Amino acid sequence: MNKNWWILCLAALSIMTIDVDVARAQDYDDTEAWLRHQLGLRTSQRRDNAEMKRLVSPLSQSTIDSVVKVYSGDRPVALGTIVAAEGYVLTKRSELTGDPIRVRMSDNRLLPGRIAAVRRSSDLGLIKIESDETFAPVTWVDQTPTAGSFLISPGRTGRTIGIGAIGSRRVRVEHKGRLGVQLVSAERSGATVRGVQPGSGADQAGIEQGDRIVAINGRQQPDRFAVVNTLSKMYPGEVVALTIVRGEDRLEMDARLRDLSVLQETENDARVNGPRSARLSGFDDVFQHDTVLNPDECGGPILDSDGRVIGMNIARAGRVVSYALPASVIMEDLAGMLNEARGSVPDQNTVAGQR
Repeated sequence: MNKNWWILCLAALSIMTIDVDVARAQDYDDTEAWLRHQLGLRTSQRRDNAEMKRLVSPLSQSTIDSVVKVYSGDRPVALGTIVAAEGYVLTKRSELTGDPIRVRMSDNRLLPGRIAAVRRSSDLGLIKIESDETFAPVTWVDQTPTAGSFLISPGRTGRTIGIGAIGSRRVRVEHKGRLGVQLVSAERSGATVRGVQPGSGADQAGIEQGDRIVAINGRQQPDRFAVVNTLSKMYPGEVVALTIVRGEDRLEMDARLRDLSVLQETENDARVNGPRSARLSGFDDVFQHDTVLNPDECGGPILDSDGRVIGMNIARAGRVVSYALPASVIMEDLAGMLNEARGSVPDQNTVAGQR
């Protein structure tokens, strides 16, 4: 789709939705009617209103056979992007748990899958659909649009989830995972918990003041420095297995690290931002855009105004802050992930339609 055509469409729609006779409260019988009118105007003028989504529908429809919904157990956790004809799907790794994985196709079939490879640094998980049929992979295009360019996020059934604008070309989002405990040195091994932050992963796991953390993910921690150093290498959204000594008891607990920004925000900020991805930081190379996504809508492809797949949505970080991995980052990780999953070096022509 020609970029100039896209811009003209947007301009035309904006003009059509402007109410020439500006609504005034006194023109209505009551305040409620006036408010309804104003709400209607605001909705019609939004970039992602129904008319705009109808216009870009052909672009979203072009990916209908390449986008799936990923389930962990019975819970839908993310979208997935088909990246190889034999049924490999790329998705958001941190949303996958130990529960059985299934993927729902565009025709509503639910097929079993398994984790074939992961990349912690970019939060990518590669799923193999357990089927012998041939699937339709996306074609990646290594090109990041300029700031202000429009982006389209398609869903599983070819509908448009959202329309946004890119806010930055490429950025690094610092790693900010926190367990939510204050630690002091212990007389013996590990570290003693001096305080627990309310609402943190530690709080939700049931860690208490006075507990002593002696092992993380099965590895003994000799002192406070070791505990802090081990936790500092974990990303937000990751679950750590903790061995706790409480009095005479030895307990095993699982706790999920949360992003520092989430732990520090006020209740009002939390309401405004809405639900966000558990892993929303710790990315070396992403571009930011303002598409409003639900956390379980990450993992799907993102398109430019010409309908080319230029990346994959990887995190909902705020009310109008989402992050996407550029195609170049995905292609670099994907080649190695497919090698691992297949157990051999693949023919490069079969790797997810790169160009």
